Amino acid sequence: MQVVATLSLKGGVGKTTVALGLAGAAQQHGVRTLVVDLDPQANATIALDVGATAATVAEVLDDPRRSVIHRAIAPSGWGEGLDVLVGAEQTERHNHPDPSGKQLSRLSRALERLGAADELGDPDEDHHEDPDDEPYRLVVIDCPPSLGQLTRSALAAAHRAVLVTDPTMFAVSGVQRAFDAVQSERQRANPDLQPLGVLINRVRPRNTEHEFRIAELRELFGPLVLSGVIPDRSAVQQAQGACLPIQRWDTPGAREVSAVFTTLLGRVLRSDRPHRLRSMPSAPPATR
Repeated sequence: MQVVATLSLKGGVGKTTVALGLAGAAQQHGVRTLVVDLDPQANATIALDVGATAATVAEVLDDPRRSVIHRAIAPSGWGEGLDVLVGAEQTERHNHPDPSGKQLSRLSRALERLGAADELGDPDEDHHEDPDDEPYRLVVIDCPPSLGQLTRSALAAAHRAVLVTDPTMFAVSGVQRAFDAVQSERQRANPDLQPLGVLINRVRPRNTEHEFRIAELRELFGPLVLSGVIPDRSAVQQAQGACLPIQRWDTPGAREVSAVFTTLLGRVLRSDRPHRLRSMPSAPPATR
């Protein structure tokens, strides 16, 4: 099971769009996926057209037993192969600025408890499970735009982090802080965590400011900046408003955006190796 967090420490750059686009690409290619909506705004849950559940991710963070987890997971309205660990406004109560190690480990423990152990006995006991029996090949965590307990919990549970930005001045500094957060979590408790790359969203062609900021990002982060950028297309908002994946919104703009997410999915799946590299990537220079 590959766990990927989409994050930015600046709001409004489209990290939920990236989480939804990645989930839609996975569904399109038959990769069974769970979306974990950690953002108290719960926009991913709304866009994924989820029905009512007996619990939410807030209750899972209260008590990460398997029985609670299953009450908080529901199928997406997008169709087969995509489930949601649903978000809720109440999740904000878990967004402490200085959480303990035990608090930070709850999401990781919850994800570890998903799997074939339901068929092995007590659903609330821990078991060592065969990865081939795991119900999800991919878990996508949509983080809130702040560095509190929720985002740090996602980084404690994740194998890869997609750092989302748009080509504006303040978003660039947000990527720097997000990268630093990933590096801190690697050193603290999760050496398997790696930045998958910096994904630039809402790019307009022939826009001088956007070209300048993209060049700045490439100077700061080098090969971590993904070559495919997400163009600024109205199809993204239209598909989300209709509670449909961008992959099923049949316009030229939607197809252009969908191709970026297919490439991103391929990068995610290729990064899922049995023995992950533990070497620390070099940190980029601080933003001036």
